Amino acid sequence: MRKNAISTKPVWHDSDDAPELTDDFFDRAAIWEGDKLIRPANGTLTRPGRPRLDHPKRQVTLRLDADLLDQLRASGPGWQSRINTLLREAAGL
Repeated sequence: MRKNAISTKPVWHDSDDAPELTDDFFDRAAIWEGDKLIRPANGTLTRPGRPRLDHPKRQVTLRLDADLLDQLRASGPGWQSRINTLLREAAGL
């Protein structure tokens, strides 16, 4: 397996660039003693993220006519959600 050429980790050039380490950060962090995990991390150390959906969408591959796709994309951001709405209406859902 090849390594990614570009690192996605943030680079901090001095201590002023690094994020502040709060009590919450340490309360949720994993605790290690050498190679032994004493306490696993409790939750995420970044942002909590989006709540899980009851009925999540699934990714599919769909072939559409180029002119139709161009028109849908030209409608701006959210064009994929609009396709979903159009298909639900056509299916009577």
